[in-house]
Amino acid sequence: MKPAELVQELKTLRKGRGLAGRVEDRVGPLLRSACSVADGDGMVAIREKVSDRLSALAADLPEDLRVAALAAFAICAEARQPLYQERVRWAAQRLDRDPRTVRRRVDEAIDLLAELAASSSPPPAASAGEHWHTSSLSIALVLDELLVLERRRIVADQEGVRSLDLAVSLPDGRPSVTVLYGGTLVDRGMETSSRWGYGLELPRPLSRGEPWETAILFRPPSLRPYMVTVPRHPCDSFDLRVRFGQGSRPPEVWALEGAFQRDVSDPGYRGRPHAVDSSGELHLRFRGLMPGLAYGARWDEQS
Repeated sequence: MKPAELVQELKTLRKGRGLAGRVEDRVGPLLRSACSVADGDGMVAIREKVSDRLSALAADLPEDLRVAALAAFAICAEARQPLYQERVRWAAQRLDRDPRTVRRRVDEAIDLLAELAASSSPPPAASAGEHWHTSSLSIALVLDELLVLERRRIVADQEGVRSLDLAVSLPDGRPSVTVLYGGTLVDRGMETSSRWGYGLELPRPLSRGEPWETAILFRPPSLRPYMVTVPRHPCDSFDLRVRFGQGSRPPEVWALEGAFQRDVSDPGYRGRPHAVDSSGELHLRFRGLMPGLAYGARWDEQS
């Protein structure tokens, strides 16, 4: 694979709406190969594969180049403006740089992405337990009781899916967990100081295209002032409900859509203001979630 030719394909892709637009005719042959795009893939599959691959490669870039790249291709939800120049202006505000500097950062990022893609193999095929995606995720958080109910509907993308690999991040480690239905819990232990890995072994293997539903009740020892999901796999929809209670409504709440993970806990990052209703409840809906980006809500730490 020739990096110089891949650079030209990436520069073509960033035009117009980027990956938020129609991509069938603007993803070149080298980029298709680097992202494991198959001949029969439709627009949705192409967008997901290219977005996932570019996001994974961009994770190895310095922060300013990563922000510039994800904005340029409209991978970040907050930077899905219809014109490339508008996305550059968004990144300029985000990085506190002028647009001319950001355009240079985008070019530098594209050069590095092309080199990384050319020097690395396409992502390996996942195991049978990983060939699935989430069609719908629903989380209900009751802050007074510190209860989190997670309901998930997944769809098998190949024959023989037998398990779901999942994880949850909490400030004080592993929560108390009850599987209400959908499989047998597998404790994978602490993956980091705050992320607990777990899985669900399914009672039988799933066929390609077969849906499956699960429900898990978490009782965390404590929570930070936010609730987000950062999907590992594509997620079609996410429904979030937070019950603060009438006597403990926070003074401010922000919706986070396609945020970078480090921004979730950054006091300087706010998101989109959102109201809490008269019952002290918050309800948010998200569509087309991108793996590796954060979606959910954050509230004032004084709550």
